[in-house]
Amino acid sequence: MFTDLFASEIAGLDVSGDLRFYEAGKFPTIHPVHWLTSHFAVGGWSPLRRLSGMLTAHMTQIAPHNGFTWHPHRGLEIFTYVIDGTLYHEDTTGGKGAITAGEVQRMFSGSYIEHQELNRSDDYARVIQIWFVAEPQYQGLAPHYEQIRLADMPPRQVGDGIVREVIGPRGATDAHVDARLTSTVLPAGGTAEMELPESGENLFLYFVDGNGRFTTAAQEKPVSLYDVVVAKPEAETAVIQAGDEPLNYLSFYLKPFMD
Repeated sequence: MFTDLFASEIAGLDVSGDLRFYEAGKFPTIHPVHWLTSHFAVGGWSPLRRLSGMLTAHMTQIAPHNGFTWHPHRGLEIFTYVIDGTLYHEDTTGGKGAITAGEVQRMFSGSYIEHQELNRSDDYARVIQIWFVAEPQYQGLAPHYEQIRLADMPPRQVGDGIVREVIGPRGATDAHVDARLTSTVLPAGGTAEMELPESGENLFLYFVDGNGRFTTAAQEKPVSLYDVVVAKPEAETAVIQAGDEPLNYLSFYLKPFMD
């Protein structure tokens, strides 16, 4: 049963072929309480119910002076990337503090952890949360967390884009998951080729800030918040261009889920 959590589950979404572009509206946006709005690209009510060991990738907007009070997690590694505003974190390991825009937090739950995530400010906070099933060989580790700014991660350049490795062999976080994650920021008007997955991987790409265009020999699509791309290693070349503001997208390289 535990190994089933590493199998992908997709329902009602065509992921055939080598490259697919989906508008954000293909995925659910929920507003369960007055202070919370979430867009689920993976997990929850999304047709991408689970991709390999990634249980969820969702963008959440939290109204001022609201948030998630104390609640538990088990068997997960959770990454929180703040896009706008500030999120206050506190957990039962004694860790606490503010996660500000441009920072990534990694929290390993071990067999049990409790934490709270609050927007204590007068402005909205917008964050993406990514949940992975903890790999079996790490299940015995004690709960722990780390926090690092994207600006402190070694950059590399692809076209006009600045790419930073968040998860993976060259990743800045001490992650315990079998996946890679990069964050790319394109300046306004800048372009970069989409970095395709390596052999044995598929790509899930999530546009999290800004706007622009996505172009291949066969199609040209406008890019808006929360659009999604999936691709195989043999996909055709795609060029991503930022519009009139910087464009930020996250590239998740996961075990194959498109077959």
